Amino acid sequence: MPDSHAVRSPGLGSSSPAPAVTRAAAVLEALANSHTGQLTLSDLSRELGIPKSSTSNLLLALEEARLITRQGADFTLGRKLVELGAAYLSRLDEVQEFYKYCEQAPTLSSETVRIAMLDGDHVIYLARYEGHPAVRLTSNIGDKMPVSLCGVGKALLAQLRDHDIDAMFPDGMELPVMTTNSLRTAEELKAQVAVIRKQGFAFEDEESTLGVVCLAVPVPTRGAHGPSLGLSVTALKATYSQEQGAQMVKELKELARSLGSPMG
Repeated sequence: MPDSHAVRSPGLGSSSPAPAVTRAAAVLEALANSHTGQLTLSDLSRELGIPKSSTSNLLLALEEARLITRQGADFTLGRKLVELGAAYLSRLDEVQEFYKYCEQAPTLSSETVRIAMLDGDHVIYLARYEGHPAVRLTSNIGDKMPVSLCGVGKALLAQLRDHDIDAMFPDGMELPVMTTNSLRTAEELKAQVAVIRKQGFAFEDEESTLGVVCLAVPVPTRGAHGPSLGLSVTALKATYSQEQGAQMVKELKELARSLGSPMG
């Protein structure tokens, strides 16, 4: 059975101006959401709500384009997607500037730093700089994380208007939980948002990974329709100090200003 949590309606793409493209995108999304990373023809046929014959033709076209790969009876995402993702990231000036800054920053150069983009009620990690030693138990490039579970997500959420936050997280809503420290309700999340707005940065205390803390700041948005970007740095709680955190936040804010206002 499919591992994806999405529920597809029969005839997916029937109202689209390009149904085949819509269905192809749904195949890629289903494979990306699969816990195993693999789905069979039958799985995907059920997921898309279309006959196996149509699904088979669709998979054949995606396979020829190297967007998916066949492994016996299973299908997985293809390496071509890595090339496309790399091409996308290479054209984001913010990502290139991010790496340059981290390499020379007094404190961040020795830490694990990431840049992420807001995507609804999740963030997507676009780049990861690994200092020495790297905190390897945290999210990698391309990973998605609920905003309530990560410092950068909460930092970006704090930039939204209150009524937008209320629409996303109505009072009484339960939040996803990963550790005993994870926020559990919308009310707890909104209380943290108020603190973040006051202090100017977000702090995550073992909420997604035990033994790991995270500090995060937003990047000033370029234009009304620019991407919402945020920066975060992770550290082991056992060696973390408030003095270290203050320096981390200082450098994150310097980098954020540079990314948001490249002219200085």
